[in-house]
Amino acid sequence: MEHDVRPWGQYWVLDDATTHKVKRIVVDPDERLSYQYHHHRSEAWTIVAGTGRITLDDVVKDYFVGDTAIIPQGMKHRIENPFKDPLVFIEVQHGTYFGEDDIVRIEDDYQRS
Repeated sequence: MEHDVRPWGQYWVLDDATTHKVKRIVVDPDERLSYQYHHHRSEAWTIVAGTGRITLDDVVKDYFVGDTAIIPQGMKHRIENPFKDPLVFIEVQHGTYFGEDDIVRIEDDYQRS
C-alpha cells in the first residue's frame, strides 16, 4: 500500500485504478492542505474521525463524522484541522488522471508550488 508523509500529515492509497483513486488521509492538529484545484479529477471527502474545516470556492464550513464534501473538477478547495484531535477522511477521486502533478496550488503554508 502506497504511503506518503506530508508537512500537514500523511496518506495511504487504498485503491488505484484507471477510473478512480481512494486515499485515507490524516491531517495533524493545527495543520491544513494547500488551497488548490485540479484539471483532471473531481473528489469526494468523507470525514471518518475528527472535524474538518473545508473551504469550497471561498466558502468555509465545518464537516463532522459521516459528512461528505463533493468537490467538482476545477473547484478551489482546502481542508484544515484547527482542532486538537487528528482529522481522518477518505478521499475518492474520479476523472481521467490522478497524478500528484494535477494539483494547482493557489495558497500553500509550506511554500510548495
